[in-house]
Amino acid sequence: MTTDELKAPRPRGDGPGRPRRAGALGVLALIISILALAVSCAVLYLVLFREPEPEYLTYRDQQLLVVEGLDQNVYDPQAFTVDSRGWVQYEKDGQRALQGVDVSVYQGEVDWQAVAASGIDFAMIRVGYRGYSQGTLQLDERFQANMEGALAAGLDVGVYFFSQATTVAEAEEEADFVLEHIRSYPIRYPVVFDWEFITTGEARTAGMDGQGITQCASAFCELVSVAGYTPMVYFNQDMGYLVYQLKELDSSPFWLAEYDSRPDFYYDFDMWQYTHSGTVPGIQGNVDLNLAFRDLTRQAQ
Repeated sequence: MTTDELKAPRPRGDGPGRPRRAGALGVLALIISILALAVSCAVLYLVLFREPEPEYLTYRDQQLLVVEGLDQNVYDPQAFTVDSRGWVQYEKDGQRALQGVDVSVYQGEVDWQAVAASGIDFAMIRVGYRGYSQGTLQLDERFQANMEGALAAGLDVGVYFFSQATTVAEAEEEADFVLEHIRSYPIRYPVVFDWEFITTGEARTAGMDGQGITQCASAFCELVSVAGYTPMVYFNQDMGYLVYQLKELDSSPFWLAEYDSRPDFYYDFDMWQYTHSGTVPGIQGNVDLNLAFRDLTRQAQ
């Protein structure tokens, strides 16, 4: 071999150096692939198993944690209208919410035929109440007249009881009281537990907390359900947001009191009391007006 031959460049692609460089690139590509797979697995794990960020709602300048698993209000705000009588109407996809009144002795003598002729579909009638000072059970003085008049006028009827129960035993006593007085009537609408704080005078219920009131509501509704009726819980926004543990009552429909032309309560409800100052032919003075968004009727026993 001549000196010139020793100095001649090796042809490209020959010799041991080239395969070693290709092997290094392969290892690098494998490492990059493994890292990409690890990153993908980490992202997938975060998506599937990471705890979701807590969600809050605002009520009276308070930030409240949204109750997980409780259905939300999905009523269309644009579907609410107010007619010339001041009655709120709701119609969506060809379905119209039913119009109702709730009455007690405070409405006096009611002309139920005139009420039905005006376009009212159902009536919620007070059975009675528990006194807030002595705690005795009292029958509403016009319960029988209102029940018989509303039914004779062809209205679907439900009932409510104004509770001041302080214990589960008292709530069960109230349920038994209601069931005893409605057993002879064809009740098709719900049987309602209506617990409210007393804001005037000294009440035996002062100091009740949300857990205790929720337990009372649950006990009342359980007995009503066992008896074959549809139980319901009535509350305003304060009670719904700040007092009741609504998730524990979710097996019963809710009746919301919120006085406005459309409701903005965050959670779902089946009946809405939208005013306490409505006017209806056949009823002297003001009366509560309600909308029932879903079919709440049951076959009377």
